[in-house]
Amino acid sequence: MTHSLVSKMKKELSLIQPSDILKFDQEASAIPGIIKLTIGEPDFNTPEHVKEAGKRSIDHNRSHYAPPNGTPELRQAISRFLEKKYGLFYNADHEILVTAGATEAIYTVLTSILNPGDKVLMPTPIFPLYIPDTLLAKAEPVFMDTSDNGFVLSPELLEKTLAEHGDAVKAVIFNFPCNPTGVTYRRDQIEALANVLKKHDIFVICDDIYSELTYGERHISMAEYLPNQAIVINGASKSHAMTGWRIGFICAPAAIATELGKIHQFTITSTATVAQDAALEAFENGIDDGVHMRAEYQKRRDFVYEAMSKNGFDCVKPQGAFYLFAKIPAHMIQNSMDFSRDLAHKAKVAVIPGGSFGPGGEGYIRISYAASMEQLQEAMRRIAHYVETLKEQRSVQQ
Repeated sequence: MTHSLVSKMKKELSLIQPSDILKFDQEASAIPGIIKLTIGEPDFNTPEHVKEAGKRSIDHNRSHYAPPNGTPELRQAISRFLEKKYGLFYNADHEILVTAGATEAIYTVLTSILNPGDKVLMPTPIFPLYIPDTLLAKAEPVFMDTSDNGFVLSPELLEKTLAEHGDAVKAVIFNFPCNPTGVTYRRDQIEALANVLKKHDIFVICDDIYSELTYGERHISMAEYLPNQAIVINGASKSHAMTGWRIGFICAPAAIATELGKIHQFTITSTATVAQDAALEAFENGIDDGVHMRAEYQKRRDFVYEAMSKNGFDCVKPQGAFYLFAKIPAHMIQNSMDFSRDLAHKAKVAVIPGGSFGPGGEGYIRISYAASMEQLQEAMRRIAHYVETLKEQRSVQQ
């Protein structure tokens, strides 16, 4: 009976496999003494003033449903945050929805805009969550491999892909600073891409979740250039070390936001009120909470980048987020999953296989440096020993 019922479930589920990232992280966790540089989560605690706001919310019995699109106060705070930080202007009453993290925001957006047969353009390597959500909507991911261009999408490749797929293209997704590469885009690069996109009647999904973690110039959202096409996704998880509070948000023109609100409302009703009260404190009185975290991440980036380069790994120096995408040297195991397993068991350092991030990612590994400097120093020491051991083995074989 159970088997027959499983066969009656949504057909698209057969196209989806459990997350490679979570699966490998769990596998590596079973290795004694492992140092995990796998999951993309800040190792900082939520700021004290934000935690206190959450406690006050509980003490004041704020345990009832919030409005579906979020409390008015939080939406106002988000609106002010986006204006001050990135020069984006969204009406708090009609153009902002508070979601259960950026994950729900991505699901809500893709579920709302996609019909069977639609196509979604994705520059790869890319955070893989967009792919199953697209498939569940009976739409098709179209990958644009950026690995030959420093992991930056060129206007030429974008124009070519749009021409190849025509009217079937419903949306293009931009996630920068990028998970997994740490690459972000300069203003001139964004403007060049926007000039291509404004000629096409498609949605531009801007996943800006790492916007507060840029090393150098401030983040520039594609929405600055394409306000009528853009759907912005962001949240408190990375900027304020609030992953477990599950606060994200969507911003879009009012007519689009109204439609997005339908899926959002019938998916989760509303985000937890206590978490929203904590996020209000974060965006209102902790607007620069991410600054000290960013400074520490930059120190770690510089250390890991230098160490991995010395160990023979070719890396694009990250300009944002907290990931290093390192190319596996030619004399080592080239399959990224096999290499990551070998590294985990022999060096007791866990990283994520690059093949998990789509075309252009195979042959690479992703290192999360959202870990203490002490852990990173020991991990780099272990990787150096692993590399040296491989060299000695090759020398003996020759």
